Amino acid sequence: MSDARQNTATETQLQEMIAQTETGSRRPRGAISKRILFFVPFCWTVFQLWYSSPLPFIFNVFVFNSTEARAIHLAFAMFLAYTAYPSFKASPRDYIPLQDWIVALVGAFCSLYLFLFYEELSQRPGLPTQMDLIVSVIGLILLLEATRRALGPPLMVVACFFILYTFAGAYMPDVIAHKGASLEKGMSHYWLSTEGVFGVALGVSTSMVFMFVLFGSLLEAAGAGNYFIRVAFAGLGHMRGGPAKAAVVSSGMTGLVSGSSIANVVTTGTFTIPLMKKVGFTAEKAGAVEVASSTNGQLTPPVMGAAAFLMVEYVGITYLEVIKHAFLPAVISYIALVYIVHLEACKLGLKGMEKPVHKSMAQKLLGFVLVVLFLIVMAGATYYGIGWIKTAAGDAALWIVTVLLLAAYLFLVALACRVPDLEESHEISQLPFLGPTAQAGYYFLLPVVVLMWCLVVERLSPSLSAFWASVLMMFIVLTHRRLKGFFRKATDAEYTLKRGFRDLVTGMVSGAGNMIGIGVATSAAGIVVGTVTLTGIGLVMTEFVEFISGGNLVLILLFTAVISLLLGMGLPTTANYIVVSSLMAPVIVTLGAKAGLIVPLIAVHLFVFYFGILADDTPPVGLAAFAAAGISGGDPIRTGIQGFTYDIRTAILPFIFIFNNQLLLIGLTNWFELLLVIVSAVVAMLVFAAGTQRYFLTHNRLWETGALLLVAFTLFRPGFWWDKVYPPYEIEPPTRLEQIVDQMKPGSQLVLQVRGTDFDGNEYTKTIMLQVGSQETGAERLNALGLETRTEEGRVIVDMVGFASPAEKAGIDFDQEILNIQVPNERPPQQLMFLPATALLALVWFLQRGRRRKLEAVPG
Repeated sequence: MSDARQNTATETQLQEMIAQTETGSRRPRGAISKRILFFVPFCWTVFQLWYSSPLPFIFNVFVFNSTEARAIHLAFAMFLAYTAYPSFKASPRDYIPLQDWIVALVGAFCSLYLFLFYEELSQRPGLPTQMDLIVSVIGLILLLEATRRALGPPLMVVACFFILYTFAGAYMPDVIAHKGASLEKGMSHYWLSTEGVFGVALGVSTSMVFMFVLFGSLLEAAGAGNYFIRVAFAGLGHMRGGPAKAAVVSSGMTGLVSGSSIANVVTTGTFTIPLMKKVGFTAEKAGAVEVASSTNGQLTPPVMGAAAFLMVEYVGITYLEVIKHAFLPAVISYIALVYIVHLEACKLGLKGMEKPVHKSMAQKLLGFVLVVLFLIVMAGATYYGIGWIKTAAGDAALWIVTVLLLAAYLFLVALACRVPDLEESHEISQLPFLGPTAQAGYYFLLPVVVLMWCLVVERLSPSLSAFWASVLMMFIVLTHRRLKGFFRKATDAEYTLKRGFRDLVTGMVSGAGNMIGIGVATSAAGIVVGTVTLTGIGLVMTEFVEFISGGNLVLILLFTAVISLLLGMGLPTTANYIVVSSLMAPVIVTLGAKAGLIVPLIAVHLFVFYFGILADDTPPVGLAAFAAAGISGGDPIRTGIQGFTYDIRTAILPFIFIFNNQLLLIGLTNWFELLLVIVSAVVAMLVFAAGTQRYFLTHNRLWETGALLLVAFTLFRPGFWWDKVYPPYEIEPPTRLEQIVDQMKPGSQLVLQVRGTDFDGNEYTKTIMLQVGSQETGAERLNALGLETRTEEGRVIVDMVGFASPAEKAGIDFDQEILNIQVPNERPPQQLMFLPATALLALVWFLQRGRRRKLEAVPG
């Protein structure tokens, strides 16, 4: 009885934690308050569905531009932040005080000000009236308080510091001083334009993030979260430490659409952590595995904790390119975590859950091959079949595909009804069968397929892709229970259309509730971005970081990683990414160029993003670790420390892909090279995990750990050693610029070292990379790059730079001197370094294999 009460209490505490971190912690008893807190989020979801759909343009009614939509989006978030979240821990939670109603309405009005007076404000840019200033000041103050309520003090404090810096710039220390801004200029920038609060970050939240969060909420409302968890257990639960491996995979699957590592811990951890403890994991290690799995869920495309959409805007590349670059690091990080769990199970001598049916190796192999062949056939039939329909049917193709999709849905629901429904309890007492478990929810995958089809094949915008996937998901939530009742010939309340409608409305309201924190976070983070553009602090940060690091790129990266971790301890993922990328990404690019290293912008943004996420399990604040400890009963600090030791593999990746861009699938020329990068990266990450966990086939000796880490480094970055033997570039004089460019292959990279003088008269040197076009002559190619030069006393000077040209975007400016041209050397492939690395790995394997055999031969 005491255990049951304890479990009930723990579950209640977890639900309260979800409430506080995701959807607001007030549960008012009054009928009017309940209805408002239900109706307003529902209306917010309806507005977002309308805004994301093509309907406004089809009917030419209620068409909102991006600024108007951002204002409405923030108005909903502000209103709900004040009504759903209490002021302090001691504030009432069972009713909403009058002052909160008033402040909520005032905050919503201030947010709607840009929508209500859009035309008037557009006619007086930079010339605010007294009313404009009053609304802006009140709105900014209320936004800061809404941020504190929804997310805690850290982001509010950071935003306040940047506001103070804007207005008190003249009184700052000389190293960061600026002339300051007037109230009119500051408020116009922060509140009355799209440079501050209503900037890019809030725009991304409005146009893309909401739809993906809604999609995830609808999946959860339909029961897909439970389905993913049980499929993972059915497939992996029988292995060594099986529940822990299932935790990794299920967290990865839910992380695909989840924007929060804390919510991921709570939803999947209630299943996985008790089972990990049951098979022998300590409370801290069980919690740490779940924390590491859930934080890594935000690294996984397509959502990446909403940062994927922000990268589209900040980096200036397409959404598909972001997914492509982020894919391999996320996958190898997850593979390594599964391997770490395996090593922990080997250390502890753990077994998996008892398998209901034991198959021979031949049966397993045959089943695997049949599944792979089935998936290939279905993928090919879908791709080429829909392509043929679009060609043959023309405008009618959409209706034909819709009918086929409906038929597939009905077939998969009927297929699900041939097996029992999945249990919804948080306890898995015995290992479920994989086939029936997977069969019970195949139809949940249809919206995911539609989402990826729209993104990858149809090349629709992320917002419109998520809209169509959400529409299908809404239809499934509404009908799947009733259809199951029809096929099962059941009349229980669970199988009625009314239950489906209730799930649909719950999912829509929950989706909006999950967006409150993201809405105010992106708005408050816009204050930081606005300060950067208003004051020029970005240049100051570059000089400051260069000074304290001495220009050493590794120290710059370490400094940036520490800043990201510190900010991430209190800031949500989205806000942390916005703040750190605004401040530090340009610093790394600029100082990297000065150090002679060309760092792609996407690599820098992924670098700061990775370390911001790692803060969720970094003591002393790691919120995900506290959530996991609440389930496991372990110590939250020790859980966070253990989780961070598991996440060292993730922490090393950003440093690697800064220097080896091939990990981000940049610069690959053929399929063999792609395959080699994937295989070497996976092996390197597994070897690194074995080195850091001090266990390979058996416990490592000290030199074996060092050897494994050396092998991992060589596989990750073979160029480090190869460059010492064969210099990567041959230095050519700048006078041969046109001739060299003429001889280069179209699409290859022109690397120049230039010297110039900054505004303070300080001389600098940096390396610049430009992609050569396909024009006929070298002169035409230079002209296409926007680069004209002149020769003075044997020196080649930049004479003209085309406006918005590739040369200008790369950082070339008037009167810079081109010092040299770096032409790639003809040299053997750097991948030859894999041979000695593989030999050293084989030696460690051979020695440990012998030791393990001796240990196994010893009785007991």
